[in-house]
Amino acid sequence: MPVKLLAIVVFCAAVVTAAACSSDEPQTELEVGDVEIRVSSSAFEEGGDIPVKQTCDGTDLSPSLSWSGIPSDTKSIALVVDDPDAPVRTWVHWVLYGLPADAAGLREGVQAGDTLAEGGRQGVTDFGKREYGGPCPPKGGPHRYFFKVYALDRQGTLT
Repeated sequence: MPVKLLAIVVFCAAVVTAAACSSDEPQTELEVGDVEIRVSSSAFEEGGDIPVKQTCDGTDLSPSLSWSGIPSDTKSIALVVDDPDAPVRTWVHWVLYGLPADAAGLREGVQAGDTLAEGGRQGVTDFGKREYGGPCPPKGGPHRYFFKVYALDRQGTLT
């Protein structure tokens, strides 16, 4: 039985000021049905710079995130952070799934590892690790980072 996507929201940030999220990309909310999820971070504003401490030039500390508007029939939440401006393909920086449906966000500094203290699991990123991998773009143009929150109709693994 496939997992049904109940809703998704996308929050965009950048590493350099010139990298504002373009208007043709998904922004703060993307509605599925009549759902309106909002996501934000106390570490940076949408379209703003991601602080150095949350990049490979700092300590790769995961940012705090909060969300609201999760549909009432949600069984679990997933989060994917990616960089669509990576040279070869979209680069995945963080994968979380099986987060409790009543979770309202994540604290700063989520530890590496398979399972989370808050409930849920971390998937393997394109860095080959089960942890947040902060922005680390090669020299060149600005990169955008999308924080995608998914409301799902299943709890548990993605199998």
